[in-house]
Amino acid sequence: MTRRLAAIMYTDLTGYTALTQADETGALRLLQEQEKLVRPLLELYHGRKVKSMGDGLLIEFPDALDAVECAVELQRRVHEHDAQEGAQPLGMRVGIHLGDVQRRGTDILGDAVNIASRVEPLADPGGVCLSEPVFVQVRNKVPYPFENIGAKNLKGVREPIDVYRVVLPWTAGEPPPGRPTLPRLAVLPLTNMSPDPTDEYFADGLTEELISTISKVRDLNVISRTSVMQYKTHPKRMAEIGRELDVGTILEGSVRKAGNKVRITVQLIDPVTDKHLWAENYDRNLEDIFSIQSEIARKVAGELEIQLRKEEKERIGVVPTQVTEAHLLYLKGLAYRQSFGKEELLKAVECFEQAIRKDPRYAPAYAGLGWAAGQIAFNEMLPSEEILPKAREAAEKALELDDSLAEAHVALSWVHLDSWDSAAALNEARRALDLGPNLAMVHAVAAWIYFCRGQFREARAEADRSVDLDPLSTHSLEAAGAIYLYSGAPERALELFGKLTTMDPANSFAVGNVGLCHVYLGKYEEGLREINKGIGMGGEASPGKLADLAYALVRAGRIDEARRVLEELVQYHEEYGRAALCVASACASLGDREQAIDWLETAYHEHAGHLLSMAGGSMDRSFEALASDPRYQSLLRRVKPA
Repeated sequence: MTRRLAAIMYTDLTGYTALTQADETGALRLLQEQEKLVRPLLELYHGRKVKSMGDGLLIEFPDALDAVECAVELQRRVHEHDAQEGAQPLGMRVGIHLGDVQRRGTDILGDAVNIASRVEPLADPGGVCLSEPVFVQVRNKVPYPFENIGAKNLKGVREPIDVYRVVLPWTAGEPPPGRPTLPRLAVLPLTNMSPDPTDEYFADGLTEELISTISKVRDLNVISRTSVMQYKTHPKRMAEIGRELDVGTILEGSVRKAGNKVRITVQLIDPVTDKHLWAENYDRNLEDIFSIQSEIARKVAGELEIQLRKEEKERIGVVPTQVTEAHLLYLKGLAYRQSFGKEELLKAVECFEQAIRKDPRYAPAYAGLGWAAGQIAFNEMLPSEEILPKAREAAEKALELDDSLAEAHVALSWVHLDSWDSAAALNEARRALDLGPNLAMVHAVAAWIYFCRGQFREARAEADRSVDLDPLSTHSLEAAGAIYLYSGAPERALELFGKLTTMDPANSFAVGNVGLCHVYLGKYEEGLREINKGIGMGGEASPGKLADLAYALVRAGRIDEARRVLEELVQYHEEYGRAALCVASACASLGDREQAIDWLETAYHEHAGHLLSMAGGSMDRSFEALASDPRYQSLLRRVKPA
């Protein structure tokens, strides 16, 4: 047997024995839920499950800090699980002790194991208790207060041991996880001071990378790129920006690139007082750009008195590539990717592919390629069979190179969604949420996946979180509005789309959906005016807008006009070979079940992305008349097998 120092964690589920007697199947489900929550955290915090003991787990860690951070994160997830509507509460208790253990095969023995097992029952359900040796190791290293609950006489232990309770935010009367009251920071677009004006992409891409790097700090809310970029062309006073974004701190700066040299100047500002909290100049070579970003992230955390966790320090310090040309191409790809237009996304794909050719081990470039190609597939800009394999291959390669990259998990989750595998998509999205809790895009994707699965409560919560992190983003507001509208809350959707039209009066998507909200609320003529207004705002009317118009016309009793819209949609499909789902919608609105079913079959073979949300229970009212049709139900089961 070998002896070593280890941190020992014991867990158990309160009330499990009684539950087993009353509902054995439900009790087994709880064990499965516990396993699902614990398993991904062990890799993240370097833990090893020694064994299961009924409803309890024995886990060892190489140090006390990993054990405590794992325990807190585990209880955060348990809290979220228990708060779900209809969920059977886990009521997990966790106890941790630090001491010598002896290893026998895969098992461990010793007083440390015994003491940990005696500390665990002292925790409240949903709580964490530590022995004094653990407390001494972590008291200045984690951002949680501790409460000494006294010296305890533990069975089988000679001397009393002081035990401490970790005061978790949601047990101290503070907002629960997912709605934390955390410092909020905005990173304004870096000003391009380079002599070459074509280097504008470099400043914009660097801004996005800096936001992404700082977002890895879990205890800091960082406003996303799309909300801050407007201040590049419409600068405002710091106080006004602070109010609009509801942030307490702003990071601004400039970048000058000349040849292989770069100068970055940054200042951290209190927008209320306009006081500079910290300022720094960095004069480096281009290949040092990642170390500059890491230094800035650490300095921001320090100025805001945020204690960085071990894994945050590691992830912030990652250097994804040392090939400068690859990095510059990646930044160009990011600039193109911000638009959801077909031509821009294709240019983004090209830039990411060029970056990969320069450095075949550049994980973020693969992740960018996977995301851009996945968007092209989902929005039917190219045939799914042509572009989706490229998206999948890129996302999987990104994860092979760096499994801690949240953007790669997001890209793969979208690929799974494109493939109508919502369970796999949700697994990847949850992993992305763990790794990138401050990335609005991650929450937006998770919201859409939950929506497609019919988990509307979770979808709305993630959509709200996305808007919170990206309050001035058209994409976040559009997605949140659509989720609320098609999950049966048109009043809330109207608020979101109304806010969007105030921000961007020329947003035809928002204007049209304001109209659809009115139609859903029974205001047909008012709705028709807004839908027609959206269609008339320039450019060719999209099939989606025409399908909404057909539904509104039918509800208003203007059947002949609706049939003319249907003819226009059929002609569009003949010309472009897509949008069969929109044709099906118009047919269903007009009460033509046979044609609607036929067009749905066509949409199925075209792999229309929105069929998955319909299978999940999307409340698209144009298809209400088909709800009881066995052929309709059969088609949805093919999209989402039971």
